[in-house]
Amino acid sequence: MSAISIRDAQFSISERHRLSIKGLELEEGQCWSFVGANGSGKTALARALAGELPRLAGQFSNGFRRIEWVSFEQLQRLADREREEDESDLLDYEDQGHSARQIILEGGGEAAGLDELAGRFGIAELLDRGFKYLSTGETRKVLLCRALLQAPELLILDEPFDGLDVHAHAGLMLLLQELAAAGQTLVLILNRFEEIPDFTDRLGILAECELTTAGPRAEVAASAELMQLTHLAAMEQATRALPPADPDAVRRALDPDAPRIVMRDIRVSYGGHHILDGLNWQVDPGEHWQIVGPNGAGKSTLLSLVTGDHPQGYSNDLTLFGRRRGSGESIWDIKQHIGYVSTTMQQDYRVTATPRSVILSGFFDSVGVYQQPGASQLALAEQWLTLLGLQGQANAPFRSLSYGQQRLLLIARAMVKHPPILILDEPLQGLDTFNRHWVKRWIDLLVAEGGTQLLFVSHHQEDAPACISHRLSFVSAGTGYIYRSEALKGA
Repeated sequence: MSAISIRDAQFSISERHRLSIKGLELEEGQCWSFVGANGSGKTALARALAGELPRLAGQFSNGFRRIEWVSFEQLQRLADREREEDESDLLDYEDQGHSARQIILEGGGEAAGLDELAGRFGIAELLDRGFKYLSTGETRKVLLCRALLQAPELLILDEPFDGLDVHAHAGLMLLLQELAAAGQTLVLILNRFEEIPDFTDRLGILAECELTTAGPRAEVAASAELMQLTHLAAMEQATRALPPADPDAVRRALDPDAPRIVMRDIRVSYGGHHILDGLNWQVDPGEHWQIVGPNGAGKSTLLSLVTGDHPQGYSNDLTLFGRRRGSGESIWDIKQHIGYVSTTMQQDYRVTATPRSVILSGFFDSVGVYQQPGASQLALAEQWLTLLGLQGQANAPFRSLSYGQQRLLLIARAMVKHPPILILDEPLQGLDTFNRHWVKRWIDLLVAEGGTQLLFVSHHQEDAPACISHRLSFVSAGTGYIYRSEALKGA
């Protein structure tokens, strides 16, 4: 019996991202549906099953010989080819390119069944039309015909219903049901829970490039992971923007062209031991940095210089937001431009606090609230509590919350004023897969507004949000470290 077996495997998606699969047993005759939010790794899973992703670790065996995979990536490749081969400029007539029929048959399928299959998809009259002139939905139907015509042992369909009209959607669903009943092994990659076919007998859940759970449909449907993912998807659909900044806030305007942070030959020592030794670093407007390095390398010390909390900032050549440290500015002049969260902050958050007061304290850059919040700040705090799902626990003791809930509150506290610099020191530590996804979404939304730059500290490069444009690495060198700054390709 043909089967795919995967154990404790990792597949390379890109230089910075990997797909993790702890366990998956996919057997002949099964129908699987894999669901997950955008960016969760669904297409990467399809590529891995089709043998198109390099395996970095773990066990992977595939007994299927004929595998067909239909995806938007495949569509994009064909569209690019048609554009590259278009010779209309060299001819005295318009180059039609490959017809839909040619695209279907070049896959190697038997022409005898094409007319019947094309009729079922409603594209019989389109077979001799140029592929490049078809609509998105029509091209999807062409690729589905091309795959099915080859009688694959394993058929992988990545978002098969996207781009199809109501009639074609119903026709494809009926066709897939017939194929499943006839023993065709199917893998469906889906974004929408409502599109999971009734005939699916196996489910898999993906989030943050990890297959979090997979197995018989009834078991997975009752799992906490699916309920969490359903809630996540609903929140993602409902939330297109974060709560706004405080409209009554007054903050010193920054020079749009001046560096935000300038450090020259920075040295910080404790008891004769150098924590930072000769660090040079500059953060210009529009840059988003990831800071990586081993424990004890000095990453948190670096951040304490940026936040104005480290006393040795005065004895170094350090300029923050256009002002040389020690030139008469107060610590509050610095903190007004910064939102900050770290594991240490969470560990040290001992004041008597509630979720509401934690969020409100972000407007005042304080640990605790020591002045009367304004009406706009109170209203915004309620919006953040709703976003976190903590509106029912707004007055609960901070320490009574789970570790993950505490961390999410502190992240919201850092974001609440939409600061020019957002500093997140290991923000994903202690968060489950779904909350990691949600925090990254918040970061993307905040950064997309254009007024916030990110400093993101992590031991793992793959944790970095998509907006990261630069990296500062602490690299071991003898008894100390060297500091390597780089702009990331494609950023």
